[in-house]
Amino acid sequence: MSAWDAWVGRSESREDILTPGLLARFKATLDKPLEDDMAPQGLHWCLCLPDAPTSLLGPDGHPIRDESPASFLPPIPLPRRMWASSAVEFLGPMSAGDVIRRVSTIEKITEKSGGSGSLVFVDVAHDTQANGRIVVQERQTIVYREASTAPAAPRPADCAQPPISGWNWHRTLTPSEPLLFRYSALTFNSHRIHYDLPFAQDAEGYRGLVVHGPLMASLLLDLAARHLGPNRLTRFAFRGQSPAFAGEPLYLVGKQDGPTIHLAALGGDGRTVMSAEGAV
Repeated sequence: MSAWDAWVGRSESREDILTPGLLARFKATLDKPLEDDMAPQGLHWCLCLPDAPTSLLGPDGHPIRDESPASFLPPIPLPRRMWASSAVEFLGPMSAGDVIRRVSTIEKITEKSGGSGSLVFVDVAHDTQANGRIVVQERQTIVYREASTAPAAPRPADCAQPPISGWNWHRTLTPSEPLLFRYSALTFNSHRIHYDLPFAQDAEGYRGLVVHGPLMASLLLDLAARHLGPNRLTRFAFRGQSPAFAGEPLYLVGKQDGPTIHLAALGGDGRTVMSAEGAV
């Protein structure tokens, strides 16, 4: 029996409005033109956000987790938290002005041991409604890890170009500090690894500011939209495999194989940062 069994089945509900301002800021962050009031896929990660007071943030910038009924996520004592993966079904579009309701439920908590020490995986189901109809269903996996004891690894040498000849779609960009700041603001995410360089290096062992997982996923969704048209995916699943850092090149690649869409984000040294798959 796990120490966290009491949290399995716990739910919370949040409400929001998809305002024209949020839509405009999201599109501006991703350098997308504001052509209509339709929300690009991925914008749901900017809605129904945790809104803990600043006084209730922990040392890493995340809301403090405790034993109180108001605490949705369990108070797992491991200090490092990452968004490991998500599997998303897009069931309908969202538009500016929609009233949004999201119900989140903890489905499973799994404890494991790995090469870096103890790990705890928390699987959360999110059902998002727009004006009373379900438009997004997501199964998110959060992983909690032990504190880093190793010094930050140096940046590896970049390739002349990562191996992308097998991919039909390509886009290269270098995530900047302003891009990370804007996405943190859009998602009300105060996790310090995204804006506090000394904390990211000294407390968490990263060599630079870390690019948000859902930001990279949104960039891959945008790559698909650039080639397929807006809101074409019915299914999208991603898994983070390696961190990406501000100031380092990121290669976004994709290809279509019948109804299946294969996507990935590659680092300048050729490593896979994020793998993803979708369906049209």
